Amino acid sequence: MTTREQILDRYMDGFRRSDHEAILNCLTEDVVWRIHGVRTTSGKAEFDDEIENPAFEGSPALVVDRVIDAGSVFVVTGTGTGRHRERGPFHFAYNDLFTFRDNLIAQVDSYVVTLQ
Repeated sequence: MTTREQILDRYMDGFRRSDHEAILNCLTEDVVWRIHGVRTTSGKAEFDDEIENPAFEGSPALVVDRVIDAGSVFVVTGTGTGRHRERGPFHFAYNDLFTFRDNLIAQVDSYVVTLQ
């Protein structure tokens, strides 16, 4: 397993546990997170605020289906479940593109689709 794959594992596991420190240690200081159609965060402080978005309860259950290595960009696809405070439990599919600078994540492009 490459260093970048290990970082992605720590990042995904950090979200499963809502472990802010583990996630933030995987990121550059100027990280950008685009949750397409929802929000864009810039920098670690804004990213940290989105880790446990107040509209949701608990940590998501995330399953990684595929990881595609394209050099400085990795594509991760999978499914997950979560709980929205007002709408209750939901199931989703996601596709995240991680752009690395050196061995830290500098940009995340997230595409999330709610499943029935």
